[in-house]
Amino acid sequence: MPAAATAVAAEPSVRAPLPVLGRDVAVPLVTGGEVTYAALDQAASAPALQRVWDDVAAYAPYYGSVHRGAGYLSQLSTDLFENARRTVAEFLDCRDGDEVVFTRSTTDSLNLLAAALPDGCEVFVFETEHHAALLPWRRAGRVTFLDAPDSPAQAVAALERALADRDPYGPALVCVTGASNVTGELWPVRELAAAAHAHGARIVLDAAQLAPHRAVSVRELDVDWVAFSGHKLYAPFGSGVLAGRADWLREAEPYLAGGGASRTVVRRADGGVDVRWHETAARHEAGSPNVIGAYAVASACKALTEAGFEALATREDALVRAVREGLADVPEVRFLSLFGDDAPRVGVLSFVVDGWNSSHFAAALSAEYGIGVRDGLFCAHPLVRRLLGGDTGGAGECGAPEAGALNAIRVSFGAGTPEEHVARFVRAVRELVRDGARWTYRTVDGRCVPDASGRA
Repeated sequence: MPAAATAVAAEPSVRAPLPVLGRDVAVPLVTGGEVTYAALDQAASAPALQRVWDDVAAYAPYYGSVHRGAGYLSQLSTDLFENARRTVAEFLDCRDGDEVVFTRSTTDSLNLLAAALPDGCEVFVFETEHHAALLPWRRAGRVTFLDAPDSPAQAVAALERALADRDPYGPALVCVTGASNVTGELWPVRELAAAAHAHGARIVLDAAQLAPHRAVSVRELDVDWVAFSGHKLYAPFGSGVLAGRADWLREAEPYLAGGGASRTVVRRADGGVDVRWHETAARHEAGSPNVIGAYAVASACKALTEAGFEALATREDALVRAVREGLADVPEVRFLSLFGDDAPRVGVLSFVVDGWNSSHFAAALSAEYGIGVRDGLFCAHPLVRRLLGGDTGGAGECGAPEAGALNAIRVSFGAGTPEEHVARFVRAVRELVRDGARWTYRTVDGRCVPDASGRA
């Protein structure tokens, strides 16, 4: 095996992984025996940090309704919920006056913002975005979809041209990712924010893939809003965040109508109802909130801050190098990139393997090596199609070599990924390319699964 496959452990500056839940889970192999599961699909959902799980377990007996309960547990839960809001604001380095709204996910956060756009607002979004950032705006008004850029500088130039040429020259919003969920590449957020503001537009940052890996400062990046998900931030308890400027949120109708969002509700003489809505984050948090989810997000924010993003990024960079260098001499493996192989990135890599159906390859990694990755178009269909060179067409039969790749394989890791899991992944890819799968597979409901008939 190339030295790069084991180089991570040899770097003295690389810290140990953060403890995560499920790190010792054993899974069966079709070839016999068990192996510790290698969770390398963390761009989809990351395992809970052990600290987050412990914090939630310690609070759970004291759980109560928030904001209007007179009892001790209700008051304690209210303090915990509002303190979680303050912790998230500190984690994001929010400005004075910014609001932190707890949602269900990044998707929910961006749909909330889409519902709060002022009349006549035009949205600008690159085709490279995850569907959560690409699609919500279609119901809100005019949307301009920008072509995928070949470099960060080209992205900034394309946005400047589009904003300058908009007609009418009214309110505008730019939506951009901080790190691609397909390639892991970092986007020039600060420069895009400067371009947006220079042309009278605002900008929202989809930080779903950025916040778990790099420090995010609303002030330094000069973005107007940030959205992220707890389940990618090692806090998988169904909570997300939209944080940023209060004015558009305050002026919009509540995202959901109901208790918690309303201050007063009175009957009119004509039999109707008049409602006075809250003007704070509560305006968009109708219903009983996910207190445990919010607390888990806050716990993860504290844990990552204390661990130090510089140290976490150094370790993650070493894992990325181990994968790329460990497979550098395997010509059948082609990594996907928008800005080039040397572009800065987080721990997300997508690739295709010549002669393999990507679903088949991912299934073999799971069934024969206990490695969980993801295959498909990763909820970023336009971007993956561009990177693969055109229309991906329909799914092929499991095991059928592809003339043109139908989809891709994504490996992703984070603060809790052991070096051994990355080394096992590199070894498994090399063995599958060299020797092929040791088991037979078949297609069931569009997915490749091990066949009961046994070995290949």
